Amino acid sequence: MRRPQLTLVALLVAALVAGCGGADQASTPAPQPLSGKPADFPKARGGTLEDIQAENGRSLVLRPTVKDLKKGMNRYGFALYDVAGKQILGAPVALYTAHKDGKGLHGPYIARSESLKVSGPFQSRTTASDPAAAKAIYVAEVPFHHLGDQIVVAIARLDGRLVVTSPYSAEVVRGGVRPPDVGDRAIRVHTRTLAQVGGDASQIDTRVPPATDLLQNDLYDVLRKRPVVITFATPALCQTRVCGPVVDIVEQAKAHAPSDVAFIHQEIYQDNEVKRGLQGPVAAWRLQTEPWTFVIARSGRIAARFEGAFSLGELERAIAKVT
Repeated sequence: MRRPQLTLVALLVAALVAGCGGADQASTPAPQPLSGKPADFPKARGGTLEDIQAENGRSLVLRPTVKDLKKGMNRYGFALYDVAGKQILGAPVALYTAHKDGKGLHGPYIARSESLKVSGPFQSRTTASDPAAAKAIYVAEVPFHHLGDQIVVAIARLDGRLVVTSPYSAEVVRGGVRPPDVGDRAIRVHTRTLAQVGGDASQIDTRVPPATDLLQNDLYDVLRKRPVVITFATPALCQTRVCGPVVDIVEQAKAHAPSDVAFIHQEIYQDNEVKRGLQGPVAAWRLQTEPWTFVIARSGRIAARFEGAFSLGELERAIAKVT
């Protein structure tokens, strides 16, 4: 009887360890479900943008968190606001694309809602004190079928009604000055660290309080030796109002990630002054918007990239693929 009893005990211990986890064994969050079904929204049927607008009438405001778009599939992050500037949260939403003349309508592409919330210890005062900081975003996988200027609209189901946003222009480009993409080699540059500024984090971090644990590693030293998460964001000077939540999310992800993953935060502007322009690492990575976050495999190749905001779950799933 001893062997079966010991086996049973071992299985119970293993189950408890798996259930409890640890910093290096945290379970990976499942993707958020889509906010609706294609049947909930009008079919494009090769129609025009005017057809959609005429059917739905009233306007909302669409604010994308992405600008760098390519022909083919794109992660398209965005927020919705009503005409009074209040953010629309948790509604079923779908995106549509069309040529700039409104013809060639495609969709619906169903969005999912991704929360930007973090646990209390990881929320910065910068985020908590900013009434305009985004609380959540919608994310849809959107195929852009053509190069050039196009139009994006969203339709939300609110109180049983379909409500359309005002059109938003989108430029789909080939080549040019663009950030590195998934599969590309990460650009090896020196990044500023706490040691370089004598421990004065305020010189290289506008977050309050500074995320000092994200200021320890120089990308040049850890690239191709360890998995890396690098975020380019400026919590106090952010034009998109999502840099604060993004750095908070990176902070929480670090707390539950394997210890060999190097986490790095870099500010956007030289000496944290907008008038002085982009600092060296940002320019070297060819970033023209903010924030940007990249997950880099141990091989030195980019495994995931996020322009603008993303949720903790999205980041943790990307980290899990390189660890």
